[in-house]
Amino acid sequence: MALAEPLTASELPARFSVLLPVYAGDTPERVRRAVESNTVEQTRPPAELVVVQDGPVAPELDAELERIARESPVPVRLVRIPQNRGLAHALRTALPLCAYDVVARADADDVAYPERFERQLPLVEGGADLVGSSMHEIGDDETRPVALRTAPVGAERIAAVSRRRNPISHPTVVLRRSAVERVGGYEDAPMAEDYWLWARMLHAGADVRNVAEPLVGYRVSAGSYERRGGYRVLRAELALQARLRALGHVGFLQWATNVMVRGGYRFVPVRVREAAYRLMVGRRHD
Repeated sequence: MALAEPLTASELPARFSVLLPVYAGDTPERVRRAVESNTVEQTRPPAELVVVQDGPVAPELDAELERIARESPVPVRLVRIPQNRGLAHALRTALPLCAYDVVARADADDVAYPERFERQLPLVEGGADLVGSSMHEIGDDETRPVALRTAPVGAERIAAVSRRRNPISHPTVVLRRSAVERVGGYEDAPMAEDYWLWARMLHAGADVRNVAEPLVGYRVSAGSYERRGGYRVLRAELALQARLRALGHVGFLQWATNVMVRGGYRFVPVRVREAAYRLMVGRRHD
């Protein structure tokens, strides 16, 4: 996979889309906050917002989506999928509908910090295929982060981390749609559609980067770490590790280590699971 060329002077500054999936579990208030933080509050706002509705939603959320599409100063394209098919399908459906090659991902209950795109877009304009960042974990009060998830920085560090765990936080990503499409786009990989895509991009030689500073507030609800455990998650983990090995992204020893460590992680007590994750990716805020 050839690395992307920097944009020419006539192509700068790059116009870009924000792609935001919504489903029945989201609330109007959180969606409104996510939209505002990723559009009008940005020091470098997008040229369009693409909202993909994954299946039916409550009337209150449907009304909020209609209001956003009608009143947003940033043009909105609302894509409705009749049945809930999951995140990978929603992104696979909506990504080709974005008007621009540069696309920023956003989640419907997170908060983008005002300088997010101002910090990330120059890297994409300079030739990067994908740029993530560190992010804060936040609760109901977005002004008081509860933890920091630190992103690995530098090509060697990102590549090394990617053999053990996901090196890129999906809600922080700005990407080139063309680079994603060259490796087949989002594929169904239960609970790991993003990690599986990044691994294929890295394996193909894509220029993948992270910004060290946190640029997104990521909502963490009660039960977040409980949902990282159990047999369903273990099955998804084993399937992902088999794919990574078949791709050649991990060798036998790394595959065996991942199966033992990441598999065992699914069955430790929740407090131990949270502490282990904190040790691996960041730290709590006092």
